[in-house]
Amino acid sequence: MPWNMKDFPASMKNLDKLTRKKAIDIANALLDEGYPDSRAIPIAIDQAKKWDEDASESEKRTFEKEKNPSKTDEHDTNPHAGKLLDSDVIVEYEEEQWIVKSKGAKKASNHFDTKKEAIEKGKQVAQNKQSTLIIYKKDGTKEKEISY
Repeated sequence: MPWNMKDFPASMKNLDKLTRKKAIDIANALLDEGYPDSRAIPIAIDQAKKWDEDASESEKRTFEKEKNPSKTDEHDTNPHAGKLLDSDVIVEYEEEQWIVKSKGAKKASNHFDTKKEAIEKGKQVAQNKQSTLIIYKKDGTKEKEISY
């Protein structure tokens, strides 16, 4: 069952408001992907806590301004989502910010004000996935690749 900021699982009660918002958003997306409530809730809470620890202040402010998740939100379901877990990680400059995303992903997973922050996050993700980090310059040309 999808959730919103007023109707959410009891296990999200003690999360701060922004982390709870992120957890609800993640949980609703997992439900759309076919995860049962019993799996979606703990995964979403864990991922939201990690996001809260790792996200830049700029990223948090941007997310805070987004509309609150609702029970009727539609999430893009990607039949190739499993492939993104094994794909390379890209750091590039887009729309006046540095982004980190998996190769083939439609959306960035993280946004940063500085390239240094984006590279640090990209390294962390690529190491966890045991994939390659591809770093681009601000002008869009490839700077380097690092395999993990």
